[in-house]
Parts: sequence; structure tokens; C-alpha cells
Amino acid sequence: MRGARPRAAQERAAEALAARLDRPMGFLGVLFLFVILGQLLITEPGWTRFLAITGWAFWGVFAAEFVLRAYVAGFQATFWRRNWWQVIFLLIPFLRFVRALQAARLLRVTRVARVGGIVSAGVRGSRSAGRLLSSRISWLAAVTVVVILAASQLLYAVGSHTGYTTALYEAALATITGTGITAEDPFAKVLQLVLAVYSVAVFATLAGSLGAYFLRGQDPVPVPDPLEDHPNEHQ
Repeated sequence: MRGARPRAAQERAAEALAARLDRPMGFLGVLFLFVILGQLLITEPGWTRFLAITGWAFWGVFAAEFVLRAYVAGFQATFWRRNWWQVIFLLIPFLRFVRALQAARLLRVTRVARVGGIVSAGVRGSRSAGRLLSSRISWLAAVTVVVILAASQLLYAVGSHTGYTTALYEAALATITGTGITAEDPFAKVLQLVLAVYSVAVFATLAGSLGAYFLRGQDPVPVPDPLEDHPNEHQ
């Protein structure tokens, strides 16, 4: 029992630290999404080098924040079970350095690393929107923008579309309506299915939020009390 108390205190301290870092890390998460987009589109050597350095700097900040929280939590198994997915996203960028696999053609490491980076940035951007915005509708709008950006980058990165403008337009259409992706490759079809599910979830959430907003200001209908209707009958 004595050991359980320090562990619980460490977990609470780690959660408190994460709460204090929510806003600055959330802001960096949104910026990181645009850095990934710039790396995907810009080919000029100077800007490419700058964005690469910036991307690794962001990764270093994210890794340092994660290690700090793990240290405060005492590197407990509970912390790793709760945050295992963050470990995966922090390790994905290192795939681009596995040149042996790429040379042996056992795995398209460059494409996997690029897709993994986009997914990681999208997840981090979505979580960042939740950290920065308290309104449900504002959060939903921000997450939708992140999903559109991430989906368009994926369509462009895997080669479903050779032009990013077309990929952005079709990703936006599919995210909002559930349809609109014209590419016929398997990845595009799977992505359209995922975006269709997301669009249904967004519509249901938005409808519920609007309904709650309009019903919030209405006074409840009073229910008549039979004892008050005929007070003399019970005296």
C-alpha cells in the first residue's frame, strides 16, 4: 500500500504537467501539420532544407515533452500502456533512415515514413484542436480542417492524385459529403470509406450540438400538481 501512494502521486503529477503543457504543445501540433504539408509540396532546395530542420526540431520538442511526462510518472507500466500510440508516432520518422530495407526493396521505407508522418501530424493536430478549443462546434470545425488537410496529403503522397489542388478539393468534398474521390486505387477507396464514416459522425454531432443549443434556453413545461388543482378536496 505504501508503494501505491507514490505511484498514484506520480501519475497525478504527470497528468498535471500534461495539462499545463496542453496549450503550447497544442499550438505546436497545429504548426507541425503545416510543416509536413510544406515538406510535401515545396521542392526548392533551400526551403526543403529549412522545413526538414524545422520538422526535426518539432519532433525533438514532442519527444522531450513525452520523455519528461514519462519521467514525472516514474516510467510506470501504466503510463506506457496509456501512451503506447505516442511512442509509435515518435518512432515513425526514423524509418527514413533504414536505408538497408530500401536498398533491398523489402519495404518502401520513404513512402511509409512519409505516410506515417502525415498520419502522426493529423492525429497530433486533432488532439491539439481539442486542447486549444473549448467549444464543441469550434473543435469540430478545426478537426474537420485537420482531417481534410491530412487526407489530401495522403492522396497526394501515395500517388492517388498527381496534383495537390485536386487532392485537396476531393478530400474536402469527401470529408463533408462522404463522396467525391475519383481515384480508383485501393487506398483512395479505403480513404473515401473512412471519410464517409467521419462525415456521418460529424453530421450527427453537429445536429446534437445545435439541438442542445436551441433547447438550452427553453423553460421546462410545468407539470400540473393534482393537489394544487383541488386544494379543498383534501382538507
